[in-house]
Amino acid sequence: MSSNSEPTETTGREVARRVFAREFNDANYIFAESDDDMAPNYALLPTGEKANRVFFVGTLTETEDVGSDDEYWQARVVDPTGTFYVYAGQYQPEAARILSKLDAPEYVAVVGKPRTYETDDGTVNVAVRPESITVVDEETRERWVIETAEQTLGRLEHYNTEINDYARMVDERYTTSLGTYREEIIAALESLDETDTVDEADETDATDATGVDIDDTGTTDEDIGTSETDGINSDTDTNNEADSSATNDITDNEDTDETDVLDSDDETDTNADADASNDATNNENTNDTDTNANEAVEQDTL
Repeated sequence: MSSNSEPTETTGREVARRVFAREFNDANYIFAESDDDMAPNYALLPTGEKANRVFFVGTLTETEDVGSDDEYWQARVVDPTGTFYVYAGQYQPEAARILSKLDAPEYVAVVGKPRTYETDDGTVNVAVRPESITVVDEETRERWVIETAEQTLGRLEHYNTEINDYARMVDERYTTSLGTYREEIIAALESLDETDTVDEADETDATDATGVDIDDTGTTDEDIGTSETDGINSDTDTNNEADSSATNDITDNEDTDETDVLDSDDETDTNADADASNDATNNENTNDTDTNANEAVEQDTL
């Protein structure tokens, strides 16, 4: 995405450049393009562009009122490459008010002007004087990282000292290799991949904890209910089969017992008939014997 596509917030205002913290903190040369007292000041970006205003999104990690008499708020906003230092006082009342109420950590979008200050040891540091501070969500932050990577890469691709005055100024003022900023682009984009990996791991852990992922399996309460019903029906069928089998066994046993009883009765009746027949035979034999005896007595008497 080229610098021509960068938005201007209001007609007459300078474009707010998207820039990573590492490059912004290296942009410690501030200049004006004319001697006019009202001429705007610019920070010279090491990728070969000027910036009167910057736009960045990151994580607010700290806020502190460092003023002595009046409120003067300091904030730190972190992106994947480093830290932006933001200062708001009486001339930025709205930004100061917001910083006084925010609790870190929080994703914030900041538009502001670059300013430099010199430390006691002579080091020149860069900070932001905020024009606006807005709380945003993670999606906005990730989109900013992608767009800033594209625009930083675009500046690097158009870095040419023969046709770009700002590129020549960079060669004169800075010593950091351009390869450093290419590496920062890669690191920033890789940080998004790491975030996605963590999110996926969290989702996997949540799925493992519940044992069911409705979105992935497509299982619904109706399906679960049907499954439970099928299980109950299956158990009922099994029980019915077991009951039927048990009933058949009982019936078979009863039939066997009845058969055994009948067979026993038949055998008893048969034995009784046989005994009766034998008794009759014996009686007949006894009668014959008695008859013969009587005949013998009669003959003796004659």
